[in-house]
Amino acid sequence: MKKGSKNNGSEDSIPELPFQVQEAYRELRTNIMYALARESNKKAIAISSALHSEGKSITSANLAVVMAQTDARVLLIDADMRKPKQHKIFNMSNDKGLSSILGGFTSFSNFNDVIFAETTVKKSPHVMPAGKAPPNPSELLGSDRMTHLIEKLSEYYDYIFIDTPPINIVTDAIVLVKKVAGIALVTRHNQSKYKELARAISKLELADANILGLVVNAVREKSSLFGNYYGYKYGNYGYGENATKK
Repeated sequence: MKKGSKNNGSEDSIPELPFQVQEAYRELRTNIMYALARESNKKAIAISSALHSEGKSITSANLAVVMAQTDARVLLIDADMRKPKQHKIFNMSNDKGLSSILGGFTSFSNFNDVIFAETTVKKSPHVMPAGKAPPNPSELLGSDRMTHLIEKLSEYYDYIFIDTPPINIVTDAIVLVKKVAGIALVTRHNQSKYKELARAISKLELADANILGLVVNAVREKSSLFGNYYGYKYGNYGYGENATKK
């Protein structure tokens, strides 16, 4: 297992995030833990969005960090092999990764060769980058090899978070829904369109996915104690005016 960047942060904080945003992530962590408790036979959840630039990758990264701070063994997989970001977020190499294993270039017995130990903060997650872009990402993610990989990794990790491509762009996230405990959808306040969100939910329902909830990021909050800040909200998915509100 390879090491990532050096640790300059404290044990209990997410670097460069305001306290209020950290607390929002911890609340999200609690909700995820309860959701996974109902799916005791599966440890992996997928995280996606309807379209690009809605914050799914940074949400996945920060959620993995706060989950690791509970002393749980956490793995973050970058399954967005078309536009990977986790190696940039954690300052890691992307020469090898998920595509190496799914493409047969790295064996299951050597999966530690494509997992990096993130050392930016203590009690940190392990990260499997996407690796070099393959010609057939959807087929690889929907393969029996991916199923076997998740099962194998579940023997070593308590929680596995999978950052997947946007649902309304490609089918990559849809082919994973039966391999994971559920999927969380990330939306961006004042950017995400309800029409596109409803379209993504419709696709997930058609695939009989377990939709864990919605994460609304970049919400501008007002508090007499803390002033204005950008935070995250989490809620059960549904239709109607308040579908994405806590």
